[in-house]
This record gives sequence, C-alpha cells and structure tokens, in this order.
Amino acid sequence: METKEYNGWTNYETWNVALWFDNDSSEYWPERAQELWNDTEATISFTREEKASLTLAKVMEVVIEEGTPTVVGLYADLLNASLSEVNWHEIASYFIENVDKKEQRT
Repeated sequence: METKEYNGWTNYETWNVALWFDNDSSEYWPERAQELWNDTEATISFTREEKASLTLAKVMEVVIEEGTPTVVGLYADLLNASLSEVNWHEIASYFIENVDKKEQRT
C-alpha cells in the first residue's frame, strides 16, 4: 500500500482541512474542543481524551458536510472524493491534545 502522508498528516486532504481549521481567525475549533473536553468523562471503553476526540471528529465531519455546497457532476464527485479521504479523528485529536486539561468543569 502506498503512503500518502503529507506534512506529517495522514494525507493532503487531512492536512488541508486541519490547516484551514487551525488558521481560521476565529477560535471556534479550539473553543469547541475545550467545551467537549470539559463535558467528557472516561468510559469503560475509552479514555477521556479518546472519547472527546471521537465526539469532536464527528462534529467536525457533520459541520463540513452541512456546509458543503450543492454541486452536481464532476465537481460533486471530486469534492466528495476529497472529503472522504479526510481523517477527521486525526484532526480532532490534534485539537483535543491542545486543550487546557486543567480547566475545571463548570
């Protein structure tokens, strides 16, 4: 199997989305990651970090899917193919790794 790693990320698509999320002038994703960290508890199956990362990954994917423009034909196929390659969990884990883990729940 060929490796698609790009700038330390799984592939170009993941790197590109992570870059946009991280360079966004708003603090939406870091704040959302912190909120999820604060609201998450470990379970029998997952550590707190794993559970928060899984939840954030799903939120990220849904937000992007809902914001995807309605296109048809070749462009739709290309856009959907690119989005299907994004490793949402890797991006979410990056944001969860950078939350303030000492912040107390409110």
